[in-house]
Amino acid sequence: MPKRRDRLQIMAKILEIARDGALKTPIMYKANLSFTQLNKYLSYLLEAKLLVETVTKGDETIYKTTDKGLKYLQGYMTIRDLLGESLK
Repeated sequence: MPKRRDRLQIMAKILEIARDGALKTPIMYKANLSFTQLNKYLSYLLEAKLLVETVTKGDETIYKTTDKGLKYLQGYMTIRDLLGESLK
């Protein structure tokens, strides 16, 4: 039976998806979130400076993981690896 994801797992997934830059819709689908959930997480990650948003010439907003976000992701992966399957 699949476990529910916690907030830290969801944030790590979003940061992983946005590592090289991503649009909102692909993040939503790859992270398996509703539009409302995605907006809440993006807001939090932007406020915490773990993500940055850039508007392109075509008025598309690209979300990219910051250096601080990469440190979070690295720390999360280390803890997950130490604890094994219990966080996957």
